[in-house]
Amino acid sequence: MTLSQAQRREVRQRANGCCEYCRLSATSATVPFHVDHFIPLKHGGTDAYSNLCFACFHCNICKSHDLTGLDPFTGKITALFNPRQLIWDAHFALTTDMQITGLTPEGRTTARVLQFNLEERIESRQVLGEIGEYPCQQNSPGEQSP
Repeated sequence: MTLSQAQRREVRQRANGCCEYCRLSATSATVPFHVDHFIPLKHGGTDAYSNLCFACFHCNICKSHDLTGLDPFTGKITALFNPRQLIWDAHFALTTDMQITGLTPEGRTTARVLQFNLEERIESRQVLGEIGEYPCQQNSPGEQSP
């Protein structure tokens, strides 16, 4: 099923225009953002608002149809961070050099699978951070932007 423009607008608004995975602002991106199905349709996910996330191109492409990955610390299969259920600050930390560090198994696994810390992504965050455009301020799960 194709999402309506209204659905896409609601998802973007709920996320305050931020990638719900890496906190990049849609206004700072050079490529349009996507509406991601956290649980992909091919795995039984739906177009329900509770399954939709606002994601930058890079995070969405890296996540693809994945729901899990290997925790780089334990080597165990671990669920990815679900922005509809979890709070970003409890699972990730942003270092002074703009790396995104996973604090939990879900955070570490997501940082690895979504390739948060590729050199070009870090450099982009550094430049955006210097001009006050990173990190984008997200709403908490279930919270709407004003």
